[in-house]
Amino acid sequence: MGNKKLSSLDDLGGFVFSTDDDFELENNQAEETLSSKEQYLEAHFSNKGRGGKVVTVVKGFVGLEEDLKILAKLLKVKCGVGGSVKDNEIIIQGNYRDKIVQILQKEGYNVKRVGG
Repeated sequence: MGNKKLSSLDDLGGFVFSTDDDFELENNQAEETLSSKEQYLEAHFSNKGRGGKVVTVVKGFVGLEEDLKILAKLLKVKCGVGGSVKDNEIIIQGNYRDKIVQILQKEGYNVKRVGG
């Protein structure tokens, strides 16, 4: 591996080093999923780091990973495309921001279209 600079602590792969004997790692996972009206999601366009392939990324979901996967499945089926869930984000193949915004608004989510 080359000399890769770290841009954040997440680049360490989830490891936490501490000399404090009483240190307890806070769990960033939500204990329960917020209702759709309390969610504030963002629909982003991205092609960086994907070999030029275009994707739509939905960020900002607060809740259990199972509920995030259910929402991702709904979006994939309604758009008729593939996708995945990574790092608490939904990644949908293709530029479907406008369609995803409409779908999420019909489901009761507060969603914002981000980017050009």
